[in-house]
Amino acid sequence: MLPCRGARAAACLLLLLTAAILSSCAGAGRPSPVQHRHGSAGAGWHSFKRLLHARRGSRVTGLGELKRYLDTFGYMPEHAGDHATPTTTDDAFDERLEAAVKRYQSRLGLPVSGRLDAATLDRIMSPRCGVEDHGMSVSVAGGVPPEHGGAVSRFSFFKGQPRWARPQSESESDPAIVLTYAASPTATVGYLPPDAVRAVLQRAFTRWARVIPVSFVETDDYDAADIKVGFYEGSHGDGVPFDGPLGVLGHAFSPKNGRLHLDASERWAVDFGGEMETSSAIDLESVVTHEIGHVLGLGHSTSQEAVMYPSIKPLQRKADLTIDDVEGVQLLYGSNPDFRLSSLYNERATSRSPARSSWAASSGRLGIVGVVLVILVTQL
Repeated sequence: MLPCRGARAAACLLLLLTAAILSSCAGAGRPSPVQHRHGSAGAGWHSFKRLLHARRGSRVTGLGELKRYLDTFGYMPEHAGDHATPTTTDDAFDERLEAAVKRYQSRLGLPVSGRLDAATLDRIMSPRCGVEDHGMSVSVAGGVPPEHGGAVSRFSFFKGQPRWARPQSESESDPAIVLTYAASPTATVGYLPPDAVRAVLQRAFTRWARVIPVSFVETDDYDAADIKVGFYEGSHGDGVPFDGPLGVLGHAFSPKNGRLHLDASERWAVDFGGEMETSSAIDLESVVTHEIGHVLGLGHSTSQEAVMYPSIKPLQRKADLTIDDVEGVQLLYGSNPDFRLSSLYNERATSRSPARSSWAASSGRLGIVGVVLVILVTQL
């Protein structure tokens, strides 16, 4: 190596700066390594990873527990309501289990093979909503126009399509429905400030109110509220106990029940800024927005981009309604007169702009690198 003296010293310094710029450009657009630390499996169902590649005819320890999981979420209807325990459910990958896996893959928008491939197990092990997926009427009418990426709607409803209705005592000239909501003053988690939770609820309800003629009004009278939100652990009186961190995140009941429950054992976050070192933080706003969809009467969607998709990853934020979410809830309640579905197309296009801008910035930096390299060549 030549000694760095005089002009060569300046050139060497420029070379070091160039290397730093190249390193920065190479890393642009890649997620920070800490964002991958959470892995793909919830703590409660992490043991299912041993079932990778299992298929009909296999016998693997843990298949019995998988049968219980699929039964819980509605994929083994021949045993609906009979949630067998792992000790009484065998570990044989039989015809019934294969059919259940195929139903699961179809409903979750996965390739339907009947085998426990990596994509299927990744989804099974992910934290999810506690509302079951089976037994809901799926609408195939309408849908996203072909020019926007599809032709078939993927939303669903609870059986019978229950919905909230305007009280008969209200004026017939006002089609809007007004629902009150409140957060429980006692069913809370200590590390979440009450004002932060209220802000999350307000934003989540506002998203749905924007697209349908339903208004949501916060009230201090929890007992009288139409929609009651609370954090609970384990068995909490509704017959559907929570299972601890990174399993079932929450559940809600169909209209006009109004109960919206969240698992207090989760590590809830209202801002990931202070949570990036945590492997299990769940975005509260995303889950609350999802559960409000159930309160309004929506079931789960097969669209993986939709808010009403049943699962979500730690450190993932998915609170903005998609076209599929909007079309589903509007079939129940109609459209807010001030809302236009085309605005979602524009928002989706706008959301893609930062990626192009980042590339433009990176390209600009690479252009500067080129100039620096030319200077280096002339100096050495």
